[in-house]
Amino acid sequence: MPDPVRVGVVGCGAISGQYLKNLTASPAVRIVALADLVQERCEARAGEFGLAGVRICTTAQLMADPSVELVLNLTWPGAHVAVSMQALAAGKHVYSEKPLAPMLAEGKQLLSRAESSGLLFGCAPDTILGSGIQIARKIIDDGRIGRPIGFSAFMMHRGVESWHPNPPFYYEPGGGPMLDMGPYYLAALMCILGPIRRVSGFAAIAIPQRLVTHKDADGVPGPMHGRQIAVSTPDHVCGVMEFASGAVGTIVTSFATHFPSYDPQQPITIYGTEGTLRVPDPNRFDGPVHIRREGEEDFHPAAEPFALGHGRGIGVLDMCDAIRAATQRLGDTASRHSGIRCSAAQACAALEAMQGFLDSSESGRAIAMQLPYSRPAPMPLKPCRL
Repeated sequence: MPDPVRVGVVGCGAISGQYLKNLTASPAVRIVALADLVQERCEARAGEFGLAGVRICTTAQLMADPSVELVLNLTWPGAHVAVSMQALAAGKHVYSEKPLAPMLAEGKQLLSRAESSGLLFGCAPDTILGSGIQIARKIIDDGRIGRPIGFSAFMMHRGVESWHPNPPFYYEPGGGPMLDMGPYYLAALMCILGPIRRVSGFAAIAIPQRLVTHKDADGVPGPMHGRQIAVSTPDHVCGVMEFASGAVGTIVTSFATHFPSYDPQQPITIYGTEGTLRVPDPNRFDGPVHIRREGEEDFHPAAEPFALGHGRGIGVLDMCDAIRAATQRLGDTASRHSGIRCSAAQACAALEAMQGFLDSSESGRAIAMQLPYSRPAPMPLKPCRL
């Protein structure tokens, strides 16, 4: 077995627990360093996951550490670009939480730096590698609903200020429902349907002021409880997408709605010339996939339900396999990038579409996609574990 890839984690907040739970269970990874603005968070994570001897340090110290091969960037969205650029400048491979960047121009700069440095760059979400999206993709590829002609995708709720302890960044540029949740939906749709040709959109700030009402599990008001937040990015976005395949459909992401009527377990529906497919929540790895074809009386499971056993971090492990894979198998840097199922190039293509919705809303014109996109290789559809 190849030596484990040595990983340094920057950002030990809430999402880091899910990553560390799965990565520390894999022999393909060794966590060697933890960094955070608050050192106590690193110490807590090290104790929680039995990381005895792990280096707890500043971000600068982690970047300078020659033992770190891959930087796992789990910082808040506003720091993603700076931390990823630091890691690339230090000669480290990078895997970033979503979104890749708040603006497309910054995402392109990151890709350019990685490519010129010969470094691998991955980006969440990796939920597309779970059984839900992978089964849906196979059903489409097998032609079981004919040629896809349309789709709808919904992510609608009231916002995060009632449950998140630090919600302001969700309502600032680079946040909002499209940049926060859109990556899951765009990655899933692109994985299933392929590249997007053009988008158009309408966006609004529906609720200009937000009141933070978060309390902890014991009912104690959080540190921002009672604070008013001024919303400075659209909190309700409606988009139309045309795929290169000819499929045309809609996506709605909202932090401003009550009681949506769609099934939250299956928020994506794909319509084909011979049937319809209901796709599970792209923010989860597994979930029900249902199909109804001409002549059938109702929807029914499209495949025997099972879980691949994946969780957040499977995209990192897939990238570690690419780092360790034999040169003769993966070839040059470009080939290695294509071998990463959750690549930064894919995330940047999704970012182009997400920014396109907002730009279209301002300009009143459809926005053509310019970045290339190729669907990643499918995952083996058999039960397995991290």
